[in-house]
Amino acid sequence: MKDTQSPLRWDLLLRYRLIEIIALWEGRLTTKHLVDSFGIGRQQASKDINNYRNGIGIGNIEYDKYLKGYRPTEHFEPKVTSGNADEYLQLLSRQSELENTFANLSLAQANTELLAVPVRNVKPKIIRAIVRAAKEQRRLDVDYVSVSSPNREGRIIVPHTLVFTGVRWHVRAWCEKSSDYRDFVLSRFRGDVEMMDPSPHTGEHDEKWNTKVSICIAPDSRLDSDQQQVVAQDWAMTNNLLEVTVRGPLVQYALQALHIDVHTVQAKAEAQQIVIANLEQVKPWLFG
Repeated sequence: MKDTQSPLRWDLLLRYRLIEIIALWEGRLTTKHLVDSFGIGRQQASKDINNYRNGIGIGNIEYDKYLKGYRPTEHFEPKVTSGNADEYLQLLSRQSELENTFANLSLAQANTELLAVPVRNVKPKIIRAIVRAAKEQRRLDVDYVSVSSPNREGRIIVPHTLVFTGVRWHVRAWCEKSSDYRDFVLSRFRGDVEMMDPSPHTGEHDEKWNTKVSICIAPDSRLDSDQQQVVAQDWAMTNNLLEVTVRGPLVQYALQALHIDVHTVQAKAEAQQIVIANLEQVKPWLFG
């Protein structure tokens, strides 16, 4: 976050941050965003937007009568945010949490250290197009690269959900080339994005996405009973078992977050600590 010329009240700072984040990454800001997020009146929300335009982010946003809202200008420069995609994507991930309004406050004190994961290179115009296409169930003409195919490859996709794996963000979308739903890493889109017509391939038709899979975690059986009890208490297990339920396509990511490699068994049980108790039921959802 960049310094402003004078200190701001926390409540104003949070509202100005929301203004910047929504305008930059969704491409359309309305008073409703502030009203719904902070429980303020529409008149106060309008005042906040005008104060931001005239004092904090001069020249950053302008009203578009066709959008019936404010959009970022070509000269947009973040003033109370860093301008990184993670700010918007993390906002999405926190929206269901009770403490959402306070999530961006820097409350850490001197005896607290937070590990900052490097931010992937994601362009605002990509996020805007994906968010709009997901909301309107429309097709997108995109260029995409991967490690196996580093040259740009044109694809038409129909996004339905943005997904955070704990390390990176991707979008779950119907891919017309593959005739299937796939995961596309946000930082691997290239060039311009063309918005196309509506598509019948929505998230409701993504059968794998709508399938819930239970991953049963247990202490490594090579540990003695006392060691297993320590691990069980670490994970709040019941009868030495913890059931984690995720969407089918997210099983592999969940295992990565749990540091479980089903293809490699650690030589020492103390290093492994936890294993999958229902591996046969989980295997069909693993990559490769």
